[in-house]
Amino acid sequence: MSDLNLIKELREKTGAGFLDCKNALSENNNNIEQSIDSLRKKGLAKASKKSSREANEGAIGFYNNENISVILKINSETDFSAKSDTFLDFLDTIGNIALSTNDINLDLNGFLKVENNGKSIFDLLNEMIAKIGENLIISDLKIFDNKETKINYYIHNPYRKNIGKIISAVLYSTEEENDNVKNFSKNICMHVAASKPEAIDIDMLPAELIENEKKIQSEIIKDSGKPSNVMEKILDGKMKKFYSEVTLLNQNFVIDTDKTIKEAISDFNLSNSFILKNYILISL
Repeated sequence: MSDLNLIKELREKTGAGFLDCKNALSENNNNIEQSIDSLRKKGLAKASKKSSREANEGAIGFYNNENISVILKINSETDFSAKSDTFLDFLDTIGNIALSTNDINLDLNGFLKVENNGKSIFDLLNEMIAKIGENLIISDLKIFDNKETKINYYIHNPYRKNIGKIISAVLYSTEEENDNVKNFSKNICMHVAASKPEAIDIDMLPAELIENEKKIQSEIIKDSGKPSNVMEKILDGKMKKFYSEVTLLNQNFVIDTDKTIKEAISDFNLSNSFILKNYILISL
């Protein structure tokens, strides 16, 4: 095989530049496998230099099969890279590897050690860092058991059908999965993306968040000069408004603002079956 063909083969296998491949082959007596190892080591070295740089852009992908659903978030340094086919293809590759594990207990640290064709996810990530010249971070991985609950999702301003910068999803159960249920769950997904709730209901809000809000509102009421005998009633009203803004079930439904999500579900269940289990919102 000619030197040019070897360089071409090495570039296709590693994504490295022409001169990098040429030098690697020269240093390793035209041995492809040794040259790949050499470039991987150099790629890791490059990646370590970039790892301190902020990666606030990126994309989020949704993947599912009959067993599990996967939501995967990979950050990049620039929006330009995040929208590129190279980056989006990489996100799809990594997302489908996660899907192929069918492991609902897999966490992010464990996933980085998962191997595909002899390379770990960590290796693949660092190879891509070396290829595109930006810091990349696999920052979020969520896996759901499709046998336990149903899941539907919504992508706001998608880059691809299953990839965007905001993904919302709802987990639910139903006695009969039909188009009405799918459309209703999709609408709740859209609501979550638009309204960004902090929790599904009041009892799921962090206690410190509630106490902090009470403290703020109490100080506002006190400074307003209202009589002390009405302060508690005013505070109750302020907190009800707060709960209606930050908890999903108590928010006004964006599809029908005359109803809360809880009321919309109740009305829907007069002729359908839908139990909301939880929601997910991941964004950049």
